[in-house]
Amino acid sequence: MGQSEITEEAEENVSVKQKKIFVAGATGSSGKRIVEQLLAKGFAVKAGVRDLDKAKTTLSKDNTSLQIVKADVTEGSAKLAEAIGDDSEAVVCATGFQPGWDLFAPWKVDNFGTVNLVEACRKRGVNRFILISSILVNGAAMGQILNPAYIFLNVFGLTLIAKLQAEQYIRKSGINYTIIRPGGLRNEPPTGNIVMEPEDTLYEGTISRDQVAEVAVEALLHPESSYKVVEIVSRADAPKRSYQDLFGSIKQG
Repeated sequence: MGQSEITEEAEENVSVKQKKIFVAGATGSSGKRIVEQLLAKGFAVKAGVRDLDKAKTTLSKDNTSLQIVKADVTEGSAKLAEAIGDDSEAVVCATGFQPGWDLFAPWKVDNFGTVNLVEACRKRGVNRFILISSILVNGAAMGQILNPAYIFLNVFGLTLIAKLQAEQYIRKSGINYTIIRPGGLRNEPPTGNIVMEPEDTLYEGTISRDQVAEVAVEALLHPESSYKVVEIVSRADAPKRSYQDLFGSIKQG
């Protein structure tokens, strides 16, 4: 590692020191990775979870920079505002409904739950919001209404439509947002480099959850990500690009 790289890393660590990020859905498959990567970057993390007992076994409870709090996005903005507190500087929403018999679950979590979180940010004066969404949320407008992935993801409670309406609410809220729409999520480690495109561009492809978490964390570090919707997949033949370049190539929404 060269001297310039050491200096850059040191400056980055100073810039995030003491900053606390609230992560909703912190015990989910993507949420826990976001928590881990935030901690690794030197952030303090307030992990919002529905099940405190599960969180104690899922998250690294021995890390002094990690605080675990009860937070259910379906319970309204007032309780969420209490959980976020006065010490959170940004919110990352990595929530997702649990499949079951409740056909309204996607709307309770991915729509109303996200809106509740935005309103909680307003109550607390938090002006930075990162949302993990999905590609194809606007599939109908993209001419992808017959795309098997679009049909599959909407078959249970119109999940993508619920997510799209939540996105639209965020964009009108005035909050500084980055909406991240990943392709099909894989639990395996990354096998390629990140491809980042503007909204309503990608309609196929997959990506490791580790890379999704990385993009969410890097969005907090790069002002080029502000007020943008980005779609991401990974490809083995894609060139490796800096996050400044990736976010900088996308126009504000």
